[in-house]
Amino acid sequence: QVQLVESGGGLVQAGGSLRLSCAASGLTFSSYTMGWFRQGPGKEREFVAAISWSGGSTYYADSVKFRFTISRDNAKNTVYLQMNSLKSEDTAVYHCAAGSGGYRPVGYKYWGQGTQVTVSS
Repeated sequence: QVQLVESGGGLVQAGGSLRLSCAASGLTFSSYTMGWFRQGPGKEREFVAAISWSGGSTYYADSVKFRFTISRDNAKNTVYLQMNSLKSEDTAVYHCAAGSGGYRPVGYKYWGQGTQVTVSS
């Protein structure tokens, strides 16, 4: 079955960096747009970034643009999210997702369980 497993979350001070990874299995990884979403305490799940199947196109939420970078390695069936200049408002559970793409969760068919990112101020 399809599995998306995130890793790399943790506790970091404001201004610091983290790199999230999402390893996929059970699907033809290179056929899917991959996305990152996050859900903070008491908030709805929100779009963070997405990358096309080839890696040629990337998309970012305004709140993370120029701070976060999404990338993928189709040979390793893995998508990454490099997060720099972290802020307290970035604190959330981060989920990776595979699907047809877009800015809304409905555009993604498969989801990981998530990894917690906590930014202390």
